[in-house]
Amino acid sequence: MSRSLNKATLIGNVGSDPEVRSTANGGRVATFSLATSNIWNDASGTKQEKTEWHRCVAWNQGKQTLADVVERYVKKGEKVFVEGEIQYRQWQDKDGQTRYTTEIKVRELILLGGRGGGGDDEAPRRSSAPARGPAKAAAGGSDDFADFPGALQDEDDDLPF
Repeated sequence: MSRSLNKATLIGNVGSDPEVRSTANGGRVATFSLATSNIWNDASGTKQEKTEWHRCVAWNQGKQTLADVVERYVKKGEKVFVEGEIQYRQWQDKDGQTRYTTEIKVRELILLGGRGGGGDDEAPRRSSAPARGPAKAAAGGSDDFADFPGALQDEDDDLPF
């Protein structure tokens, strides 16, 4: 059996506030658009830019609460890191037309902008865990750690700084 890999890694800006829905079986799903841009100079030296839009989907599954993290922290204009897998779907719309979509099924999400609203020089402030563990949220100097009080009390680490 040969091995394969389906992995997408994106850093971009959120295009609109996320839409969060509940499924019939009680699950939750959050969807948002993410813009990535490529900037280059053409042969004449003129600056060119192309923006690609990606549809990102984050689910609450088991202990992973990515949809809840997206609902609480992700807002339009935020710069985020997204890692996940590319998925293709098709369905019939209400007019009987076959529709297709390409989505990024989010496994990890890190908010890169600071409290001031997404500057490139600001440090990451919140992140979610990979699919293996629960989602995490963190922000320095605020009540955002209320969900994870034990994380603040553990001072025994092996970091050299």
